Amino acid sequence: MRRLILIPLLSVIAAVVALVGASTPAYATYPGHNGLIAFQADTGSGSQIYTVRPNGHDLRQITHVDGEAIQPDWAPDGRTIVFEFDRANPPPFCSIEIINADGSGMVDLTGDRNGCEAQPSFTPDGQRIVFERFDDITFVDAIWSMDLTGGDRHQITTGVDNGVTDPNVSPDGNTLSFVAVDNLVGPPNFEPAQGLFSSDLNGNDLSRLLPSTLDLAIKHDWAPDGKHILVGTNANFFDPNDSANIATIRPDGTDLHYLIHSHDPAVNAFAGSYSPDGKYIVFRLEDHGSFALMQMRSDGSHLKQILGFSSFRPRAIDWGARPQPAAGDQGED
Repeated sequence: MRRLILIPLLSVIAAVVALVGASTPAYATYPGHNGLIAFQADTGSGSQIYTVRPNGHDLRQITHVDGEAIQPDWAPDGRTIVFEFDRANPPPFCSIEIINADGSGMVDLTGDRNGCEAQPSFTPDGQRIVFERFDDITFVDAIWSMDLTGGDRHQITTGVDNGVTDPNVSPDGNTLSFVAVDNLVGPPNFEPAQGLFSSDLNGNDLSRLLPSTLDLAIKHDWAPDGKHILVGTNANFFDPNDSANIATIRPDGTDLHYLIHSHDPAVNAFAGSYSPDGKYIVFRLEDHGSFALMQMRSDGSHLKQILGFSSFRPRAIDWGARPQPAAGDQGED
């Protein structure tokens, strides 16, 4: 009964006060028709990638790797997914892989390299991938880009302080956003806190968009129109008396606006991504140890369950585009 009451209560808060406002993590959503939602979830012996329709139907596990398949990111055309493979038998410790939407045709883009390659996401033209690379020989953590074969590699930016992760490219292809670990630490476990930064695609014009004092989640996402960035706050519960919440900012870091803003530490919301049409946001809602996959309008209103509350915990949620039909096939609107 408490859960049944929670959903309309949050909807009322969102509609009336516009304040109904993550770890895991690399993802940008580009304009298109709404397709499948991908996410990682623990199978009991490691995380694998799942897909589900926005109505909650056809939940499928699409990876079965020996290790962990995490951080899925859809190609702009909705036909392939790039993800991080944390290997059971390194080296490398983690690699970047591409699969088809049904999980077939897995291709390793990292190859025989040392260290760890992680947190991949597609550029808006679908022709390149940006990712985090940690070199365990030089101990340099940096954002890189590569083509879809794993070649033509370029380093973009190094760690701002202690590391960089979750790179995303704006829909216009001009701006790179990423999370960087600051030197600031906080309670309860005195872990490094994270700020949000941006640069151009060459690593120039570095700018801090949000400070680490907000205890940002690694996961963030660009709106398909490029006008807002979706973020999560209090993600590591540096304030143990408050909730993890969801907010948006403008690309210059201004106008922090909460979409979900609970103050019950047992009720938390973790950002996923925008829908390709920009009308919705998918996210995880946690209520006293149970987890639900949710969607809401991009203004924080009209909350709806996709997968109901259970012990099943979706993470690193990314909403893909529906592949368009071939010429002459009208398809489904």
